[in-house]
Amino acid sequence: MFDKLIPKLRVNTVFDIDLEGLYAKGYRGIITDLDNTLVGAKEPLATPELITWFERVKQIGFKLIIVSNNHMERVAAFATPLNIEFVHQARKPTNAPFRKALSIMGLSGQETIVVGDQMMTDVYGGNRMGLFTVLVLPISIADEGWGTKINRRLEKIALKRLRKKGQWLEEDKH
Repeated sequence: MFDKLIPKLRVNTVFDIDLEGLYAKGYRGIITDLDNTLVGAKEPLATPELITWFERVKQIGFKLIIVSNNHMERVAAFATPLNIEFVHQARKPTNAPFRKALSIMGLSGQETIVVGDQMMTDVYGGNRMGLFTVLVLPISIADEGWGTKINRRLEKIALKRLRKKGQWLEEDKH
């Protein structure tokens, strides 16, 4: 199980992802988490920098969808003005929201990247589906809900175990 918590790539933010390089390798879709991946959990709208990143994602040729465990109102308020499709109340890391996102984009798992800030939901769920997983540092942990706080504690335990087994190297840190 611990192997499924290891992302294929670790970066500080979405802005550090080599989009052109991944596109050249055949990836065509991006499933991204919302809270603490794209904006802070309490930030209602995209920043200008993030809007520019979304435009770049689309210009390169990627399909993009937000998959969030958050409620409809939160995700819709963020995604709708940007014309980005989404899956809300996703219940990640279950397979269903990832399958739904793949279906909406019309892509296979081998063509799709998952970007998120949580090992227990985004990385674990994406790895179970055979997707290319990218872990970003959380934007802000101050406003996280209780479920996420529990996941963060579980992540610390998993990281300790992975480090002990030599599977999580500090020099690979974000």
